[in-house]
Amino acid sequence: MSAPLDVIAASLRRERERAGLSLSELAKRAGIAKSTLSQLESGNGNPSVETLWALGVALDVPFSRLVDPPVARVRVIRAGEGPSIRAEHSDYRTTLLASCPPGARRDVYLFTLEPGPARDSEPHGRGSVEHLIVSTGRLLAGLRDDPVELGPGDYLVYPGDLPHTCRALEPGTSAVMVMEHV
Repeated sequence: MSAPLDVIAASLRRERERAGLSLSELAKRAGIAKSTLSQLESGNGNPSVETLWALGVALDVPFSRLVDPPVARVRVIRAGEGPSIRAEHSDYRTTLLASCPPGARRDVYLFTLEPGPARDSEPHGRGSVEHLIVSTGRLLAGLRDDPVELGPGDYLVYPGDLPHTCRALEPGTSAVMVMEHV
């Protein structure tokens, strides 16, 4: 699956206008043809990682800002989904799960759990966010009042400063959790 071209088009237009650059000037700074940039801003074309990276550098924004759609309060990315971009000259694909906001601190945890009572958590510090990627098994996790069932490779992000829960649905369930503190 590839990053939706409309997200890339809107992001390029937004960031180019924010920087006060013309199509010609941005294309020149990025070392790409003006027609290529025009096609991308129109939602056409098939941008490579290298092209988007060059545009990000020319716009002085992270790559993620060009391919990541606006973030919802709770977001699920299923295995095999998410904004994915291929490299131009190698068998390489990158899928952005979450970009780090300025000044954020993160802790990474690997955890295992077995079926039984849910692990209910009270809100953590204001602005904290939890990112969860299931490795094995199945679990029910997220906001306590609206948990989501997840399987291997699924990704979930939710506010850690609201009551949340996690419960294994299969034996031998494991996951990686990144706790983001702002």
